[in-house]
Amino acid sequence: MSTPVTLTHLATELALDETKVTPGLLGFVVFAALGVATWFLLTSMNSRFKKIDFVEEPETTEK
Repeated sequence: MSTPVTLTHLATELALDETKVTPGLLGFVVFAALGVATWFLLTSMNSRFKKIDFVEEPETTEK
């Protein structure tokens, strides 16, 4: 039969894995900065679109 695997045993095995590569703090900071920059760009675009005064003129069909 197979041996039971407990969550604590699995967590310690994953935490001590030397071959595991993670993005770390730098990856999180870059990802967060991209999110904040995207939010600022979207709010800027939204405010610029609100300033546009567009009146659609009817089409003129000439025969």
